[in-house]
Amino acid sequence: MADRLHLSTDHNILYKFQNFGWGLVLLICAMACVGFTSLYSAAGGNFDPWASKQIIRFLIGIGGMIVVSLIDIKWWFRLSFPIYVIGFILLIIVEMMGHIGMGAQRWINLGFIQIQPSEFMKIAVVMVLAKYFHAASKEDMKSIRFLIPGVLLVLFPVALVMLQPDLGTSLMIVMAGVAMFFLAGAPLWMFLVGGGLVIASLPVAWLLMHNYQKQRVLTFLNPESDPLGAGYHITQSKIALGSGGIQGKGFLEGTQSRLNFLPEKQTDFIFTLWAEEWGFLGGVCLLLLCGLIFAYGISVALQCRHAYGKLLATGLIINFSLYVFINIGMVMGLMPVVGAPLPLVSYGGTSMLAVLVGFGLILSCNVHKDTKLLRI
Repeated sequence: MADRLHLSTDHNILYKFQNFGWGLVLLICAMACVGFTSLYSAAGGNFDPWASKQIIRFLIGIGGMIVVSLIDIKWWFRLSFPIYVIGFILLIIVEMMGHIGMGAQRWINLGFIQIQPSEFMKIAVVMVLAKYFHAASKEDMKSIRFLIPGVLLVLFPVALVMLQPDLGTSLMIVMAGVAMFFLAGAPLWMFLVGGGLVIASLPVAWLLMHNYQKQRVLTFLNPESDPLGAGYHITQSKIALGSGGIQGKGFLEGTQSRLNFLPEKQTDFIFTLWAEEWGFLGGVCLLLLCGLIFAYGISVALQCRHAYGKLLATGLIINFSLYVFINIGMVMGLMPVVGAPLPLVSYGGTSMLAVLVGFGLILSCNVHKDTKLLRI
């Protein structure tokens, strides 16, 4: 009996590694290497202060990703609501005693590390909605009584994140929530009514916005109105993008970044640094890499035999893609500057770990795609 159990366990582990999704891991590592290269360049050809720390964080995160992926999806299914509650409590702690930096109260200082709970809340919202909708019938999705709790699951954390204030992350959580409702089969009228309410509330939202947030919107509409002030970031970003041309200026040869004209080149504007050095072709290659990651995530979702995995994998890969879309649109001047990092490329600890945890869950959906999940 013991020998049979041992063989069964070995077969189970072997099966998990055979169905692990190594292609996605390779794509993730490739995108992270783009980040390491860019951070090395941002420091003028030095691993310190950014690239070395980013490499260490990635190695820790990739280990965590593998652990998350090998845990049975049933456990993540059961833990979806508890994880959401923990994330919500952490957001309350941020509001009560969070660390203040750059005029915002978004972090919890643990001494050896600062964590930003809102980054993990984006994953928790997708997880809790995936569980809430996994066994919903068509009749449930037409019921306002059934849909309202799902709406509240999105709006409660958004309200706390707005208080930090963090408009960019708030919008990301809302958009991820909207995507989950759409994937679950919410009726069209709900999106039309929601869109109408958003448009109607814009004047009120404008009055409630902080001055710097209003300035970002005005700068987006007319960045040339204050090129040395509020419009400086986006103006320099456009100059760097244009100066890269088709083939780029070459590794470590970007003048806008080397001469420190390009602000936040290690975080929000890291795509601009990459495009200046590697040109239009380098930018397209990075976008193709992101597209392959998106396609792989959608493929995992389509192969899942349980609704929870389909919703979870699709929601998480859409969350990743929204960040890519918003960051690149922002640095190109197509969207207002909202402080959205480029996943796996921009410098940052919590954002890196949160993204890798999300990919770990996607891989878990792939490894356990044939698992049977019942309503719990």
